[in-house]
Amino acid sequence: MDLQAEKLELVRMVLDADNPGVLASVKRIFSESKKPDYWDKLPQYQKDEILKGVEEVGNGETIDYSKITEKHRK
Repeated sequence: MDLQAEKLELVRMVLDADNPGVLASVKRIFSESKKPDYWDKLPQYQKDEILKGVEEVGNGETIDYSKITEKHRK
């Protein structure tokens, strides 16, 4: 089924729906899909730091969690 046919089928389903809960769910899905991603709200310096951390993990530049907690429990 092509995209236009899918859209028409969804329109038919919404028009035939008698359950307010179903309509509320459909409405919520559409309004949530329009919310911007949290990433887009971050300032550039935070994005840079996150990407740097991801790169460090990818390069194996990590410290074992138990070593960190062990150091601070003494």
